[in-house]
Amino acid sequence: MVRRKGVLDTVITGAGVRTSHWQVVNALGKAIIAGEFPVGATLPGDAELEARFEVSRTVLREAMKTLAAKGLVVPRARIGTRVTPKSQWNLFDGDILTWHFAVGVDENFLLHLSEIRLGFEPHAAALAARHASEADIIQMMHLAVAMGDPSHTPETMAIADLRFHLSVMEASRNPFMRTVGSLIEAALAGVFELSSPATADIRITDVSSSHIRIVEEIRRRDEDGARRAMENVILVGRNRILGAMHAAPREENRENDASALSSD
Repeated sequence: MVRRKGVLDTVITGAGVRTSHWQVVNALGKAIIAGEFPVGATLPGDAELEARFEVSRTVLREAMKTLAAKGLVVPRARIGTRVTPKSQWNLFDGDILTWHFAVGVDENFLLHLSEIRLGFEPHAAALAARHASEADIIQMMHLAVAMGDPSHTPETMAIADLRFHLSVMEASRNPFMRTVGSLIEAALAGVFELSSPATADIRITDVSSSHIRIVEEIRRRDEDGARRAMENVILVGRNRILGAMHAAPREENRENDASALSSD
């Protein structure tokens, strides 16, 4: 079985699986998220899509089934395949999150991601303080310390961050926690795209220290302490994203001002 890359891998590398089925799903999924096919619109007919993507009707129908399973479309007899309301889209789906980043996300989208993280991850840290084994704690500490490696690039730092947060979800011993991993990955992909700790005006050792603090609270079996430490990490990341987004227009304005001056 071919394994597709996760949200963070796709954002970092820009690459994905190249099967004909996935090319159709990926192209139509991004077009729907981007609004090229707005809510309520009917997708082009089979013949047009077969010609556009140069695929068989079997491949096309399987692609439509995949999009329907993600909540993006619904087939209607004698009408065609329609784009569903956004409230029906499965935002926990890693592909849908990847497509949002591919077409561009706004501040509200990233804020919503941080809010859902605050709803899950601090409690996961508290559960880890209750259930984590010594081996879990050693692994989490190893990952937290590794985040302070000064040789990190933005890409390797983003991956190290993801590994740490997923390890906490695993240590919670709640199987439902692991299913929100795609949301965590999407949130960290947003941090990577907008403001990586490896390039931001903060010390990489501070990032490592804040994650080490989570593990220390878990090791002490302090559930409230672990919860607060995780909340702090998420809030700092959220503020970094917002700061980067607000700084971008200012940088663009400065570049425009410089261009205007140079043209005088």
